[in-house]
Amino acid sequence: MKITLLGTGDAIGTPKINCDCAQCSHAKKTGKTRLRTSLLIENEGRHILVDSSPDLRQQLLRIDSPHIDAVIWTHGHYDHFIGFGEFYRVQKIPPVYAAPPVLEYCSDLFGFLSFEKNAVNPYSSVEISGVTITPFMVTHPPAFTCGMLFETENARVGFTSDTNRDIPQQSLDLLTDLDLLLMDALVPPGISIQKHMNYLDVCTLAQQLEPEEYRCVHMSHLMPWDLPHCGTDGETFEFS
Repeated sequence: MKITLLGTGDAIGTPKINCDCAQCSHAKKTGKTRLRTSLLIENEGRHILVDSSPDLRQQLLRIDSPHIDAVIWTHGHYDHFIGFGEFYRVQKIPPVYAAPPVLEYCSDLFGFLSFEKNAVNPYSSVEISGVTITPFMVTHPPAFTCGMLFETENARVGFTSDTNRDIPQQSLDLLTDLDLLLMDALVPPGISIQKHMNYLDVCTLAQQLEPEEYRCVHMSHLMPWDLPHCGTDGETFEFS
């Protein structure tokens, strides 16, 4: 299994439009980006997209335009699903997997597309291209939101999606013995956001869960570029 971070930014992305902060200025000077957060999983020669961000076209072009065989949606916020429309007239529309409330809400916005819809309840599992995928509940008020556990014979990867620190214990119990943990870290330490974790929250949770590796994703333009454990657009992880 190979995982690529297609984007590591929040709903606004970095650089932010009309912003000259230190992070955005550095991004414009160097060409670095934090596109809206999504992942690509490759296994058995097939490709699974986790969240279809508004930057999907740019993200897929950056990695040589792979055919997408399945899509997973974590929740119904604009920056996590609206890019699904980019498949129109590009390839056969891929099937989608999501928790029932997420699938119903997001699908309603794509009436111009015909695609297979697969409901997967939290804490139940589905196998796609040799990857066992288990949605689990996180806390991102008021949206019904799931994180995801991805498992193969050789790897366990957790993705917290958008969440605050109040993750249900049943979900935390799934996130043990991980090879990689990807976590929502919207802002630096010292800033508290009701719906999201900050950098210190992520580091503290990683110390508790003890994954082999962890990365922050879903970062805003307030996050410095040089903090340890911050994911970068295009970063890959391979498990054999």
